[in-house]
Amino acid sequence: MSVIYPRMAVIGCGLIGSSVIRAAREAGAVGHVFVADASETHRARIAELGYADEVTGDIGEAVKDADLVVLAVPVLAMGEAAAAAAAALKPGATVTDVGSVKGSVADAMAKALPADVFVIPGHPIAGTEHSGPDAGLAELFQNRWVILTPQARDDEAYVEATGRLAEFWRALGANVEQMDAGHHDLVLAVTSHLPHLIAYNIVGTAADMEEVTQAEVMKYSAGGFRDFTRIAASDPTMWRDVFVANKDAVLEILGRFTEDLQALSRAIRWGESDKLYDLFTRTREIRRGIIAAGQESAEPNFGRDRGKH
Repeated sequence: MSVIYPRMAVIGCGLIGSSVIRAAREAGAVGHVFVADASETHRARIAELGYADEVTGDIGEAVKDADLVVLAVPVLAMGEAAAAAAAALKPGATVTDVGSVKGSVADAMAKALPADVFVIPGHPIAGTEHSGPDAGLAELFQNRWVILTPQARDDEAYVEATGRLAEFWRALGANVEQMDAGHHDLVLAVTSHLPHLIAYNIVGTAADMEEVTQAEVMKYSAGGFRDFTRIAASDPTMWRDVFVANKDAVLEILGRFTEDLQALSRAIRWGESDKLYDLFTRTREIRRGIIAAGQESAEPNFGRDRGKH
């Protein structure tokens, strides 16, 4: 494959940032890779791992002459990172991100960045509970979806830049979709943000129960609870930022979920077995649909050990 972006800068090198680099290297989609990371420990480890050509703590230094800039910092830090990059960006550079909230991030990027660069917010729907420079996986984006939320521009240069970014993600093995930023945030509130909130809450509830010791929680964990703990082990800074940045959509979906949970509680209280059976049958079909769409495997423990390799 020919190089899509001769020079790429990645700002923040955790799970997604390091995976973008590994995947782009393996696909031959980029040439020179410059990484900026605020953590001195991370920078030392990135240099040791050797998957970046240059590493710095200075965002401006990293983005100079970059054709593609990928902001891979926590959601609430996107605006600050974009502002730090702004003065050093060359005209015609593409700036994207990997945050799971698009509305507030897109606004922050648009305000911070100059008019002569192409701002194309994005979100790869992929990940594990692991974090840091060692967590990256070249195969992380294979058959996963990347959602781009382009600005409301139809000039030829911007459309071409958006197509080029989509080509980049496809080279990394991803499927690419475009949608409005507000719709993205509502969809992700259902499929990602609320499930994480539920996981954090149920694991916290178990930890706080006086009648059940933490030793018992760990010793007798059934498969369902173990899956919750895997989700609840995700990066706390990232998820704190997600819920603050996407609060409107999360609260809307949480309200609907609360109503449905109350209805389920009534069905259990009154022994309405048909209602319970109908719900469980419908939800089982969702699981089968996800497997049929290639977004999960029916095999036990799918993906749980990928981060160990």
